[in-house]
Amino acid sequence: MGMNRPKSSVSEYIDFLIGTQQSYTCLEASKVQPEDGAQPAHDAINRMLYRTEPSTEAIWQEAKPHVLIDRGLLLIDDSTLDKPFARKVDLVSYHWSGNHHKVVKGISLQSLVWTDGDSIIPVDCRVLDKSENKTKNDLFAELMTKAFERGFRVEYVAFDSWYSSLENLKLLRYNNQNWFSRFKSNRLVDPNRTGNRAICEVEIPKSGREVHLKGYGMIKIFKTVSKNGDEEFWATSDLEMNEMKRLSVSEKTWGIEMYHREIKQACGVERCQCRGAKAQLNHIFLSIRAFLRLERYCFKTGLGWLEVKWQIVRSAVQAYITNPFYNQALFLTA
Repeated sequence: MGMNRPKSSVSEYIDFLIGTQQSYTCLEASKVQPEDGAQPAHDAINRMLYRTEPSTEAIWQEAKPHVLIDRGLLLIDDSTLDKPFARKVDLVSYHWSGNHHKVVKGISLQSLVWTDGDSIIPVDCRVLDKSENKTKNDLFAELMTKAFERGFRVEYVAFDSWYSSLENLKLLRYNNQNWFSRFKSNRLVDPNRTGNRAICEVEIPKSGREVHLKGYGMIKIFKTVSKNGDEEFWATSDLEMNEMKRLSVSEKTWGIEMYHREIKQACGVERCQCRGAKAQLNHIFLSIRAFLRLERYCFKTGLGWLEVKWQIVRSAVQAYITNPFYNQALFLTA
């Protein structure tokens, strides 16, 4: 006799992540299944998360038709998935959170996103597992190496100063890939062959300035000053970049911040309550695929991510108003 078909599928779980509004548990997933006599129980959904082999390849296969590998930007950054009350949950440890501006308990998700300024398409990701003794820069190298194997040679790879190590910059140069990054104010550069000095001490015109980065070579740097006087420093391997181009690219880099916010708010990426690493990874990867489907629908319709989620709620409210089962007649006959 053959094995029975699993009652819960990956596709159905993705649909649940798109449709649900607050609760992302296996129990809730079982409660909202269609009542056709074959709806999966909580245990069946839980088993699906533990038995499915976690893989980011499915993310890439779903994203591949919607990206152009020879244009646009690749954005790379990490985000902490908050798990403040987690006890004995695999992959949970302490990480710095830019949202909370302190070290918090959670799972560190590193994302690689493609954008052309209009669409935001996740193409790959990694989860930091401290038991593997890997750093965020190790995951950066993994993500970029895989992207180059898939044929990516985009206009720029953009990232924060955390990833601007010489090893990472050389990896991109070796693959003939231009990059664009923030630099910390104490990064040492040589502006006129008189010796290295902190980038904050270098006079930088609005049009940018070519300088030498020790161990790498010539780069171009820019400085921006906010209304409250805060300075930010930018660097690129593209010596032809001007201020207009810098502004255009820097505006597009915000796409990854929007992406991380929406996979949390609209897809519940940090809301899995399973303890095991395999289930946590599957939930994260399937949440990303749920976002991808929302993003493509939003791109075609011009609607926002949360507006699309509210359409589902409105349909349910309309159905209830059409056939209310908590009505006055119920209490009059009691």
